[in-house]
Amino acid sequence: MPTEAAPARAAKILVSPDDLASMVAGIFAARAVRPADAAAVADALVWANLRGIDSHGVSRVPRYIELFDKGESVPDAVPTVDRPRAAVAIVDAHAAPGPIAMNRAVAEAIAGARDCGIGWASVRGTVHTGAIGYYTSQAAEAGMAAVGVVAGMPNMAYHGARGAAVATSPLSVAVPAGRRGLVLLDMATAVLALGRIAQLKAAGAELPPGAAVTADGEPTTDPALAKVPLPAAGAKGAGLSLVFELLASGLAASPIVPGYHAGTPEGRRHRQNGFVLAIDVTAFLPLGEFTATVADTVDAIKALPPAAGVAEVLVPGERGQRSELGRRASGIPLGPRVWRELTGLAASLDVPVPGPAAG
Repeated sequence: MPTEAAPARAAKILVSPDDLASMVAGIFAARAVRPADAAAVADALVWANLRGIDSHGVSRVPRYIELFDKGESVPDAVPTVDRPRAAVAIVDAHAAPGPIAMNRAVAEAIAGARDCGIGWASVRGTVHTGAIGYYTSQAAEAGMAAVGVVAGMPNMAYHGARGAAVATSPLSVAVPAGRRGLVLLDMATAVLALGRIAQLKAAGAELPPGAAVTADGEPTTDPALAKVPLPAAGAKGAGLSLVFELLASGLAASPIVPGYHAGTPEGRRHRQNGFVLAIDVTAFLPLGEFTATVADTVDAIKALPPAAGVAEVLVPGERGQRSELGRRASGIPLGPRVWRELTGLAASLDVPVPGPAAG
């Protein structure tokens, strides 16, 4: 019996990064986000697409609009800052979109590090922050090493428990690397984040075994049935998510997990907390000496013999850097559904819609 041919996948639309950022900024500005903040949100989302992190890019724009409509995010909110000590800042987002609050946290953490060698900025009460590597890379561009963490609504299993218990809390570490550019770790504590699961569903692809379970807690490789991601490395990923909640939410006096599991309406309201830790390298040694050591270390790893079936040994951030170079040159590929949603939103708000990139 002949096998049925797989349906052809629709071609993606290539869009210039600048044109895409302009349209997305226009959408947010039309929804009462201040122009500078709208541009900042657009830049964070487009950066994710440039780096190949499409699950955290412009496909999330409709989610931001939904949060505005529900009153869970405030488009024109102005974050406020309390600085109880020279190296510590607490940014209250007042439900501003995540990139607005996290950008302020980066600036405050860098300022603290300039004064004290190390600066910590907590963020309380924001919403979806996008790709966290965007923020730590900003600190690295300022000559800092940086750590960033976000804690959010429980959507991932906790090792040994049934159902969503903790968040797929992401971690990023950015280290300036001199001639090697930047070492940038950006990872979720789950095997696969929900955004990546949604991407695989749209592509008609299966999940790897051990990545998610159904609503009933049964293992599945079908992204249509996958409801709860599983933590990376079992108890290790679950433990990381838990301690990130304790640090990001606990120090910001804005706990998420207890209220969520209490089942109250306020406990189930979407929100995120986070922190950025900036380290001024020059408080320890000259920046050039440090980055030379980092580059030499990267060289040592890159020179290792590849394992069987591996073409090249890579370091964190290397794929993203190559993706950015290629996509800046040729355009950002967007699936037809994402393109329809974005252009539909833009048209409904009288925001100009760009044409596809040449080629």
